[in-house]
Amino acid sequence: MGSPYCSHHAPRDERSMERTLRKSAAITCRPLITRSVMATFVVSVLLTSSSTRRATAEGTLRFRVNDGEGHPIPARVHLRDEAGKAVTALGHKDHLDHLTLDGERTLSLPVGTYVYGVERSPEWERVSGEVTIDEGGSQTVDVVLQQLVDLKQHGWYSGDLHIHRPADEVEDLMRASDLHIGPVITWWNDHNHWQQHSLPKQPLVRFDGNRFAHLVAGEDEREGGALLYFGLDEPLDITGSGREFPSPMTFVQQARRQSDRLHLDIEKPFWWDVPVWLALAKPDTIGLANNHMCRDRMYETEAWGKPRDAKRLPPPLGNGYWTQELYYHILNAGLRIPPSAGSASGVLPNPVGYNRVYVHVDGELTWDKWWNGLRAGRSFVTNGPILDCQANGELPGTVFQGTSDRPFRVSLDVKLTSTDPVTKIEIVHNGEIVKSLLCEETRTQQLVGEFTIRESGWFLVRAITDNPRTFRFASTAPYYVELGEPLPRISRASCQFFVDWVNERIERVQNNLTDPDERAAVLRSHQEAKQYWQLRVEMATTP
Repeated sequence: MGSPYCSHHAPRDERSMERTLRKSAAITCRPLITRSVMATFVVSVLLTSSSTRRATAEGTLRFRVNDGEGHPIPARVHLRDEAGKAVTALGHKDHLDHLTLDGERTLSLPVGTYVYGVERSPEWERVSGEVTIDEGGSQTVDVVLQQLVDLKQHGWYSGDLHIHRPADEVEDLMRASDLHIGPVITWWNDHNHWQQHSLPKQPLVRFDGNRFAHLVAGEDEREGGALLYFGLDEPLDITGSGREFPSPMTFVQQARRQSDRLHLDIEKPFWWDVPVWLALAKPDTIGLANNHMCRDRMYETEAWGKPRDAKRLPPPLGNGYWTQELYYHILNAGLRIPPSAGSASGVLPNPVGYNRVYVHVDGELTWDKWWNGLRAGRSFVTNGPILDCQANGELPGTVFQGTSDRPFRVSLDVKLTSTDPVTKIEIVHNGEIVKSLLCEETRTQQLVGEFTIRESGWFLVRAITDNPRTFRFASTAPYYVELGEPLPRISRASCQFFVDWVNERIERVQNNLTDPDERAAVLRSHQEAKQYWQLRVEMATTP
């Protein structure tokens, strides 16, 4: 989706001042202008000139960032002026509301007072402050970023599945956000970078030993929403597709024929075509931490997706809770799809890695091991808190088995790290909060708790911060519990929810497409999805 870009009104230049002075000279020839009026005008021009010089006067600002042991580290700087506007377009690898630096960077800025925030990733603290630049002056801001937790030491590595930044910048951007996995979206419906450039012989780039970027990821984003494509060595020919025609399933089928390494991600749970993709596309993951959640704000509507009840889930955080509810419907329908995360940096004002998914990898990190772990659900998503969680000593994605004649006891061990306040950690079982663990006012804390499960299904652990502007949270991927026969728990209510959703979408397609052949071709997948969900209603094991 698009985003409003920040704009700045340029101050008057020397030519505009020259035009003003020429006008004043013409006025002096008019006999009705008195000397006192002329003097007043000249003073006004001089004051305006002085104000203009002050507005265009500059000084220098240098940032130096180290890790507390004197080692320079890459980082991001979010900089705002006295009016609260983000300082943008300062050079290479700068984007919308932030800029990057590799340990040190010097900027030329107009005089004034600035508020800055220096960040790297959720594993590092955030440092903010204020600095004033005088005309011709030079200021140096020395920042020490303390690492709060080093997840690599525990086998966790982060990735961002929605990056729209230039391929030649991605390595520096990933370093600045301490990101290890970065597929770069270089082709989509309106643009294919590789139409003007040769495809790389090796689309997978490895750098810094254990960081990976893939340069041929893609996106199909149209009327029904967005699907993200990973693992392909060449783009799909989707440029110029209509809003509805051809069906997104056309390209899913092409991608599956092209590669058996395809990883398909539903970018958000509320897109209109989600029920179709769940039924027919067999997605690997779905975006629980998605780009409607930005660093400083929420996109408060569902864009071209299934709208929520805004009275029940009011802005600004309602979209975040709606996203969670829809994901829980998917799990309740018996579909075991792990969550993913993406920031859409390059389209929205998020930095690379703002929304990220951590995947646990045994031993050395490799590209394939990370994606295998993601598909297995050995993961958690976050745009703030860190949830290093184990249940009965096991990672997320684990399937527990028990007997139907006795409750299943779960012991949780959670290490929470957060620079935003978190009042409680919640355990969600089959869509309901069954237990909360109260948190202390510390950045890092260990929490333990126990709860009992008497019904098969799933559970996960989440932490939602007290940030009032944006939905900042973390959630583990689900654990699964099978009591008795290893049959999936299928909720009739959730499956019926998707039947009704498909019916709504069918009506939209009929209204959007006037060509009968195109309408019939697109509706075919929706009718198949409707049959799929109706069958699951009949298969339901619980109301």
